[in-house]
Amino acid sequence: MLQRFDLINGLPKETGSNKAPVWVYINPDSEEMELISRTHDIDKHTVESALDPDEISRLEFEEEGIFIIWKRPKNYLGSDNLLFGVSSIGLFLFKDKLVMVLPEDVTLFDQKQHADSLMDVVINFLYNSIRHYLDHIKAMKIISREIQVKLNSSMENEYLIQMFNLSESLIYYMNAISSNLTVLIKLRNHYEKSGTEPGRSEKMEDIIIENNQCLREAEIYSSVLSGLMDARGNIINNNMNVLIKNLTMINIIFLPLNLLAGIGGMSEYSMMTMGIDWKISYGFFILGMAVLGVVTLWFINRINKMSQAPKRIKQSLYNRIVHWKKFGH
Repeated sequence: MLQRFDLINGLPKETGSNKAPVWVYINPDSEEMELISRTHDIDKHTVESALDPDEISRLEFEEEGIFIIWKRPKNYLGSDNLLFGVSSIGLFLFKDKLVMVLPEDVTLFDQKQHADSLMDVVINFLYNSIRHYLDHIKAMKIISREIQVKLNSSMENEYLIQMFNLSESLIYYMNAISSNLTVLIKLRNHYEKSGTEPGRSEKMEDIIIENNQCLREAEIYSSVLSGLMDARGNIINNNMNVLIKNLTMINIIFLPLNLLAGIGGMSEYSMMTMGIDWKISYGFFILGMAVLGVVTLWFINRINKMSQAPKRIKQSLYNRIVHWKKFGH
């Protein structure tokens, strides 16, 4: 799909004119890429690399203009299962024309940002993509908190897999943001050396600072999320151990009861209680089973408390040592 834009009062407006300064190609097929190469005199390999998700960011200064391969966040879909991806785009800036090649339809321009030249359009787009990274990272934080709450009581792998996807997404983001930083630094150095536009290098410096902050935030949260995944994995294992422990306790309690119930269901018990009304004999039998179950449960809990006693003693001693160090007695 092809869209053309004209700069009117510093704002891009869509137009159908072939003389438009901004040409945007969205998800072009092989025939359209061939057309881009012929129409704008761009090497076909360069056009193809602009849509390659594995291509690294780079900046090339050609006689015709400036060619930029840039990494930006992909539009998130609900079917992605919390896996945020990164896509490549191509920005080909000529003297009087800007060609943008995108793999998907995205918001290109912010109506609050004015552009006095085509280079301003490029810089605004780069800045907006950095803000897009930050918005996605903030969304990841909110999503991970919700997953953590669910993981506290979960024994399934579904939520843990979602956290793995978030962690993997942050790694992709860090690689892309770091790769974009190289492009921004080269572009800033270009304007510093040329000296033709003094304000341009300062603006690029601000964008580099914003990109560094975005990279730092992604690195910090990736480290935090990695630690949380280890902790949450242990929580799931602990929840499973508690469940198995409770089921084992129930099984232990009913083992002697099943034995007595088996004996009571045979003729021997009736022979032993011959002469006693069956309602009374079996009433005492059921009562005895209930008492035995309660005693077995008390015995198991007693064993658990005894096994945990050394831990409580160690904790008590530790608390006393801390108290003595704090108050000096």
